[in-house]
Amino acid sequence: MTSKVILITGAASGIGKHWAETLSKKIGEYQLILADSNLEGLRSAFSATEQVVLHQLDIRSPEQWQTVIDDLLRRFGRIDYLFNIAGANRPLFFSDQPLDAIDRVIDINLKGALIGMKLVGAIMLKQKAGHIINVASLAGVSPTPGNALYSAAKGGLRNASIATAIEWRKRGVAVTVISPDLVNTPVLTERLDSAGEEAALAFSGATLTVFDLERAFWKAMRAKPLEMNLPRWRGWLTKLNHANPALMLWLYESMKRRGMKRLEKLRKERNA
Repeated sequence: MTSKVILITGAASGIGKHWAETLSKKIGEYQLILADSNLEGLRSAFSATEQVVLHQLDIRSPEQWQTVIDDLLRRFGRIDYLFNIAGANRPLFFSDQPLDAIDRVIDINLKGALIGMKLVGAIMLKQKAGHIINVASLAGVSPTPGNALYSAAKGGLRNASIATAIEWRKRGVAVTVISPDLVNTPVLTERLDSAGEEAALAFSGATLTVFDLERAFWKAMRAKPLEMNLPRWRGWLTKLNHANPALMLWLYESMKRRGMKRLEKLRKERNA
């Protein structure tokens, strides 16, 4: 069986690193191109081989995307999967966001993923085969107070993913968008002390692990759904709120209190 060629962005840390580590244990089945803006972190986590290729990639740069894609095709001749995992977020109330954060959050969390989807998708369309998995967020399924910019970016990624999936499905290319709740990664732990009420809604639901995302990725590869929300119950809640945004006017204060309690619990557990 021919090895599948997989490109993973955000592979130096968090979800991307865990997924890359998981697939690297199955070399022979998969050939990996691991990309991240933090090349030093990428090199400390993985050893470059003929089957594991490391690339520095600022996903905001079409030129850097093209360099990675050209090298990938030179080495392997095709691409079977793109996992668009790279992203960045720091919750802040909209009034507290600096003006330049608008470009930064939208460029990293929306435009960067779309550039990759466009350029990699062009190769897959020529192949008449391939699968793009974009990691969005439940904050993009429903408007999220305290996270307005990130909510806007991930909502755009979700909508673009589903629209493109419908356009490309009959041409042999699948697109899946996975929208998780809060995921427990080292970045989350580092920011526990600085998180305040602006982050309360993020902590009001489930706290997922990288293993939850791993299971979702395997399922996405098998079933090729348009969309997956993690956990499912939280996904339905966010869709209900999206259908009737006025619900948030009633729910926000209670959800904020719940989130702050869970935040304090996590701080105590970390310091225990």
